[in-house]
Amino acid sequence: MSKLNARTIVALVAAALLVLTVAFVGVLAVLIRNADEPDVTLTAYAHGKTVTVRPFSYCAVTMQDCSILPEDTVEGTLFATLACAPDTPDCHRGRTVELDVPAGYPLQLSLPKQVADAPWLAQLVYILPSGEKVDRVISRNDYPDRALALTIESKPEPDLRLIGVEFQLPILARDETGKEFYLPHATWSISTA
Repeated sequence: MSKLNARTIVALVAAALLVLTVAFVGVLAVLIRNADEPDVTLTAYAHGKTVTVRPFSYCAVTMQDCSILPEDTVEGTLFATLACAPDTPDCHRGRTVELDVPAGYPLQLSLPKQVADAPWLAQLVYILPSGEKVDRVISRNDYPDRALALTIESKPEPDLRLIGVEFQLPILARDETGKEFYLPHATWSISTA
């Protein structure tokens, strides 16, 4: 019987480590390839509190392959006619995120690069003391330099109070008559009151 020398032992250990490394990399590659794509999220901050805002609705630009639909689908809206993509088992319902923004404090939004680089708009919903709602719209065009962070005043005028923000990635659509209009293929919703 022959004895194993030091060189043989080192070679066997190196071969075993190489096999383990290749197996680990192979398993990791399969896990990454099969992993779900995370939702594109915004971050909202106000008065010392930060929340992650997942999409309220999210569809492909073609408005066919939706992965997130609104929690409550209102009849007569576009989302009432949409369904989840056929091969999307993790399709779910989006919700409005609540974040208390006291009057006089700003709401700050942090945008991921893929959202900041896209044409976007945000509908700011304010309320008057009488209960009447006032909508204001801001868009990427209002920020000549690409903005990764936005500051929204909660009380831009004495009688206005911010109660919500709907952040959208719009696409241009055309109806049967040829009339063109914008509709969102992705939406994030924040209630601030």
